[in-house]
Amino acid sequence: MTSIEPEILLAAYREGYFPMSDPRSGDIDWYNPDPRCILPLDGLRVSESLSRRVRSGRFEIMANTAFEEVMRACAAPRASGSETWIDDRFIQAYGDLHRRGLAHSVEAWREGVLVGGLYGVLLGGVFMGESMFSLPEQGGTDASKVCLVWLVAHLNRIGATVLDVQFISDHMERMGAIEVPRDRYLGLLQAHRSDPVAWGRWPGLDDVLSTS
Repeated sequence: MTSIEPEILLAAYREGYFPMSDPRSGDIDWYNPDPRCILPLDGLRVSESLSRRVRSGRFEIMANTAFEEVMRACAAPRASGSETWIDDRFIQAYGDLHRRGLAHSVEAWREGVLVGGLYGVLLGGVFMGESMFSLPEQGGTDASKVCLVWLVAHLNRIGATVLDVQFISDHMERMGAIEVPRDRYLGLLQAHRSDPVAWGRWPGLDDVLSTS
């Protein structure tokens, strides 16, 4: 099967494309959807129940301590029966970007167990969210949502501009995601993909509560 070269992956992101594989054939397709789904960093909607979950400290939220584990959890079969598009080629390519400080994971831990998380790529002032997961059967109900709240707070703190979530879903729409025309997304990407934004220090709960 065709491998994914990290440099090609970065070049694709810079032009608005992202890859997904066909779980049956293994073919890699490149997507640049119209419309594109983004989550405005000043438009995150946090329900009352989710706000309580964040404030409770139920989860220990960390970043970049278990990148490969997060990817493998995102690749695991879902209860819905949907097939995964994340295979070892993706884990290898994104792992390379992670080691170079370009791909990042956010993790929710409960009693030392990874129960939720997400990962994506930070390109200048644009964060491209790739996938997320929660393990409610292990106490991880809403864990990925809590990770998203943390991520948005962090992106605001470091001066990022765009959170790209690719495709709309009911879950993301409830949290404030919107669809924009591809041309508008590409304009935002071109304007901010070279911004001098660094991942920086991961925030604590007080930082998140002050910005969410």
